[in-house]
Amino acid sequence: MTEKPDTRPGPVLIELDGAAPVSPAQAPPVVDISDLPDTAAMQTVAHLAARPASRLARWFWSLLIAIVGFAASLAAWDFTTGLLARSPILGGIALGLIGLFLLVLLIIAIREWAAFARLRRLDGIHRDAETALADADLTQARRVTDRVVRLYAARAELAWGTERLAERQGDVFDADGLLGLAEAELLAPLDAAARAQVETAARQVATVTAIVPLALADVFVALTANLRMIRRIAEIYGGRAGTLGSWRLTRSVLTHLVATGAVAVGDDMIGSIAGGGLVGKLSRRFGEGVVNGALTARVGVAAIEVCRPLPFRAQPRPSVTGLVRRALAGLFTGG
Repeated sequence: MTEKPDTRPGPVLIELDGAAPVSPAQAPPVVDISDLPDTAAMQTVAHLAARPASRLARWFWSLLIAIVGFAASLAAWDFTTGLLARSPILGGIALGLIGLFLLVLLIIAIREWAAFARLRRLDGIHRDAETALADADLTQARRVTDRVVRLYAARAELAWGTERLAERQGDVFDADGLLGLAEAELLAPLDAAARAQVETAARQVATVTAIVPLALADVFVALTANLRMIRRIAEIYGGRAGTLGSWRLTRSVLTHLVATGAVAVGDDMIGSIAGGGLVGKLSRRFGEGVVNGALTARVGVAAIEVCRPLPFRAQPRPSVTGLVRRALAGLFTGG
């Protein structure tokens, strides 16, 4: 009688690339998420700024502003008319001051409208560029390139790149190549300036978080540094924003980060930096500074992508790892 062969699964040998550790002590450490530094500062900033306002809250603030404005206007009217009846000279002075104040308000409103128009212009160019790349439409790509050239026509530092683009764009016959040429000649210097702003903000947030022990100081510094960074990045790419425009831009950036989970610790380079040897060698406060600086760099990269008139194709997308390494070089030993 023939015995059936043993078909039970046996051990499987998996060959690893490179030399295996001789002992468990030589194995690389495993990152424990529970041991990562607290990142409440950047997470609080992102969630507060990205939290959508309810309809009831919008009605409340709208009605409150309307009531206060109406009361202030009525009080100014009564004050001016009463002063004119009592003393025409003093009433004329008050009327002139109120007129100057209204003129300043009108100028501020025009500037805010222009800021929103600039941001919409960047958004429109970006959408048209993505459509041209998706459809491989050379005609639309040329229109997008012309709009980018007009956008930066007054920038003296881009005059040489504009001339090179005008000389070479006639030799390009595909949408991807033409927009890539526009990126290389016009946006590469702006990308370098935007990366410098991100590194500065990340260094500032990391330093204050690591050194200043005051409660809520890291939250305040993270909020102000990120707002300033986003505003300056918008100015670099031609989307200079006013007060309301800056807030709208900041909400757009941070809403994207919260929606995609990019402010969570534990993925890509942040987990490896915080959970590796760095925090073990330094204090936990220094680890929090590194992580908050890295999350600030993520906000900066998102701001670059939002404000940039062309999507990243020919030029490399900024790396959070590289930004943090350059920002914190020499600041944290072993970083």
